[in-house]
Amino acid sequence: MTTEERVPYATEHAPRLPWAQHAPEVFQAMIRLDGAARKGVDPTLYELVKIRASQINHCAYCLDMHTKDALAAGESVERIVQLAAWEESRHFYTEKELAALALTEAVTVLTDGFVPDEVYDTAAKHFEEAELAHLIAAITVINAWNRFGVTARMVPGHYHPRQHG
Repeated sequence: MTTEERVPYATEHAPRLPWAQHAPEVFQAMIRLDGAARKGVDPTLYELVKIRASQINHCAYCLDMHTKDALAAGESVERIVQLAAWEESRHFYTEKELAALALTEAVTVLTDGFVPDEVYDTAAKHFEEAELAHLIAAITVINAWNRFGVTARMVPGHYHPRQHG
């Protein structure tokens, strides 16, 4: 096979349910909740957290959206790619970002138990209380979005970020 030949991609799956159309009041409430959580979190960190939670939850739709938003906002491809292995590539992130990523994993994977004190305490050292509350809200909101996206089988690949600036 030469580089000019391409094997066709698999067929795109159909969404299960256009949930936002059938529950517009829930969708609008989620938009408001997301906006409220976002106000207290650094925009770069906000996207990193959303991407990492979406990786854990296997939400392809949210991965598509938030990686595109992060790139449009100036985030590097390298840092986005390394998020899946952030514990092995810590040198790409600040200590504050690392604390947020650890907290994101702990809040997202509650099946492993409660959020460990060590993870929470580390985050609390890097964030003021109001900022930490907003970070926890942002993590919680992306987890809710992921559950809508995965359950409704929302189709990735069609999202276009709005222009910044």
